[in-house]
Amino acid sequence: MFITVLEFNGGFVYAFGGSGNLGVPDVFEDPLFTRPPVLKFGPALPDGHTFECPAQVDLNKELAIEEVIDLALCNNPEIKLAWAAIKIQAGALGEARSAYLPTATVSYSPQQTQVNYPQSTFNANSITNGHSTYANLTWRLLDLGGRAANRISSQYLLESALASHDAAIQKALVGVIQSFYDVHTSKASAISKADAMFFAKSTWEATLRREAKGVAAQNDSLQAQTAFAKSQLASTRAQGDYHKAYAALVFAMGLPTNTKFALQEPIESPHSQNTKDLNSWLEEAAQEHPAIKAAKAQWESAKQKITTARAAGLPTLDFVVNFYQNGYPNQGLQPVNSNTTSVGVNLTIPIFEGFGTTYKIRGAQAQAEKALAQLETTEHQTLTEIVKSHADATSSLDNLKSSEKLLSVAKAALASAVKRYSLGAADIFELLSSQKALADAQEERIRCISEWRSARLRLVANAGTLGLIKTIENKP
Repeated sequence: MFITVLEFNGGFVYAFGGSGNLGVPDVFEDPLFTRPPVLKFGPALPDGHTFECPAQVDLNKELAIEEVIDLALCNNPEIKLAWAAIKIQAGALGEARSAYLPTATVSYSPQQTQVNYPQSTFNANSITNGHSTYANLTWRLLDLGGRAANRISSQYLLESALASHDAAIQKALVGVIQSFYDVHTSKASAISKADAMFFAKSTWEATLRREAKGVAAQNDSLQAQTAFAKSQLASTRAQGDYHKAYAALVFAMGLPTNTKFALQEPIESPHSQNTKDLNSWLEEAAQEHPAIKAAKAQWESAKQKITTARAAGLPTLDFVVNFYQNGYPNQGLQPVNSNTTSVGVNLTIPIFEGFGTTYKIRGAQAQAEKALAQLETTEHQTLTEIVKSHADATSSLDNLKSSEKLLSVAKAALASAVKRYSLGAADIFELLSSQKALADAQEERIRCISEWRSARLRLVANAGTLGLIKTIENKP
């Protein structure tokens, strides 16, 4: 077994290495310091919010949006997959760093050597019992950039894995928040449709009473009954949409499909203006978006692989120590005990490998070109989505204000129609038309709020800065 002492960041690290028949166990979790802090302290959102898994949430009370988010992030399989990828790349970085350390092996072989002379008349046969031991220490003293390029490439791949994990969190965050808002939107729509159905039923019953008194024609009650039947159908569909949105949220949270819980109403300010212009959003996304960061790190890693491929065909210099006791590997015991030690350097100069190194370099260059194209594609897609979502957020805010005015006017028109109908100054068609206009205005209001929520959410998510604080405050 070989033990080396390294000075690292002002401290000392004892690295134990062994192979062969001894099987020295791994006594350190991370002796070369490759694990990033996120594996120790846990993941965090861009605003610094951390979440611990498993999430401790009481399903017997109304769930706030932050509790819904914690459950979803802890149970999302894509996040778990990205988390495992970070550990894998940390291990790969450790392998790359270990190339700078010496390696030592020890082999111990008990043997029995028996020599027989079948044609001899004398008792010349012999049996020798003993053991042979072989130990080797190899330390690469010099290469021409291969180890350094491989280490840097592994570091970039680890950075890419970290950014990909952040991207997975952002994706899951967008999905669960959208599902949360979809539940509230569908619930509001169901309530609105139920109110419209109740009002249509009241109108129908009123026309029946007027018909019984001879004040209204039968056609009025039939028209009111038709409107009531339509409102019943719309209410039933709205209830179905609500149950579907609720089931989607339960699935996004990673809970059993039969789980029941209530949600708190979102605290939001729909009229809060976004003061940042489009260029600010684009600049922020180019710097902070995790998908772009991951693609950049992949490209940097691919460029380092070109150096690694070139170094494979260049000379290397190794320091070698060998120790042999009672013979050499794959040979029988020597009749006399012996200890042999050799110390030297090994200079390896590749002469010709059938152009294998040439094609490895060409392949690495092509991989770098592919990684660059992927980076440009990711940047283009991300920035394009920001342009679209910024336009949607701007227009949806204007639509939100218009829908509020529309709802106010529709309520006033219905109140006027009800009063006129009760006085006999309006017919049933005017009343039903006013009822339908109010129902449409309520539905349009709900739709505009939903569009505003979605557009604002997409804008922050596409910039790669979506966090819990922005989610709760609902301010981009």
